[in-house]
Amino acid sequence: MNSSKPRLVIGMTGASGAPYTIDLLETLKDLPIETHLVISDGAKRVIAAEMNQSSKDLERLASVVYDDRDVGASIASGSFITLGMVIVPCSSSTLAKIAHGIGDTLTTRAAHVHLKERRNLVLVPREAPYSRPMLEAMLKAFDAGARILPASPGFYHAPQEIADLLGFVTARILDQFGIANTRARRWKDKPALEDAD
Repeated sequence: MNSSKPRLVIGMTGASGAPYTIDLLETLKDLPIETHLVISDGAKRVIAAEMNQSSKDLERLASVVYDDRDVGASIASGSFITLGMVIVPCSSSTLAKIAHGIGDTLTTRAAHVHLKERRNLVLVPREAPYSRPMLEAMLKAFDAGARILPASPGFYHAPQEIADLLGFVTARILDQFGIANTRARRWKDKPALEDAD
């Protein structure tokens, strides 16, 4: 696809958290961003379990979709210019592979490319609690240049429904790439709390 729009690569792996990916893609659909999506086999199972949907439903939200087995796809090359890449949710096994430079799938290969090209790579783990190997992998990935952004929504924006919690994480993800958005209310935009101690 030839486009003048900035490109963002979005990986989705097999941790619980499909609603985060959907919220991000739905938000980006209304922004001048070209989305390049790759979904792992594990993530396809999660979509079915958590959303009662198929991956095809989610793929319709993206500009371009890739097969995770196609390690020769365009996003696997440093010559493919992007704003960066986010993996949401990022499973513990994907995190470990990225931390140790293993590029055996398109998702992990594209992540490696973003690290070597010094482009933004944001990893969004959702699992909890963290094991020691996960914590060590997070630190190793961070030291290699990735940003670790756990799917941990805040509450200062006074969420009223689940969509507000999803939007909080989506906003933080987009902030990492300098993508202006209004998906969640900012701290200074929060109305004063009444009767605060």
